[in-house]
Amino acid sequence: MAAVEVERLDDDIACVTLNRPERLNAIDGALLDGVDGALDQLSAGTYRAAILTGAGRGFCAGADLSGTGEPWTAPAAADFKTNYDGQVRLADQLTRLYELPIPVIAAVNGVAVGGGLAYALHCDIRIASEAARFGSVFIKAGFSSMDMGTSYLLPKIVGAGVARELMLTGRIIDAAEAYRITLVHQVVAPNELTDAALEMARAIAANNAYGVWQTKIGLNAALDAPSLRHAKEIENRTQIISGFTNNPVEAARAHREKRTATWDPL
Repeated sequence: MAAVEVERLDDDIACVTLNRPERLNAIDGALLDGVDGALDQLSAGTYRAAILTGAGRGFCAGADLSGTGEPWTAPAAADFKTNYDGQVRLADQLTRLYELPIPVIAAVNGVAVGGGLAYALHCDIRIASEAARFGSVFIKAGFSSMDMGTSYLLPKIVGAGVARELMLTGRIIDAAEAYRITLVHQVVAPNELTDAALEMARAIAANNAYGVWQTKIGLNAALDAPSLRHAKEIENRTQIISGFTNNPVEAARAHREKRTATWDPL
């Protein structure tokens, strides 16, 4: 059984499922290999949007500490180097997820803690089942909560004060609290999660491909911009380039003719 499965839901929408349900989709080498393969597919230009979810009762329970999973990397001469290589491998994979040219919706069906929380944070939109649970639990395992991009992304998503409390206590929160602090955008019944995520993906994919692509990568760049002026310069260039596509003219024509626009492909 593959540790990660990729399914085409619509012509232009993929669903990536973390598939180690017996371990609540905990991260081991096989899962990392599977996510790498899925990211290769999502980067190939075939899809307009993707959904990331977990099989069974969990989204992702973080690192597999059972000792039964496959190693993350090949062993190095020094143990600390082996551990460091594994840390870097997952961190780099998460950066790659964050920087995909298409939006990714996390459909969080169960526990998302540690590295599992990080997978959700690196997605563009998060929709949670009522059964979802979230936690920055590294600190409970004897480490710090400075792990896998959490210290960068969580404060940007929920605010610095809330992020400090969650990271310093390591407590696990339910879906209702996750919605209240804006960690997730929507909470639905468990049996409605896939449909809700697919509805969101379709709403994104209905927009022009250039606009979605540039909004995704441009927003990431603007979030790192050192000033408002820098962010506006990114916006100015993005908007002017839009005029070299047929999309603005087509949008106006479709509005006048009361029909669905036919966008330029990328």
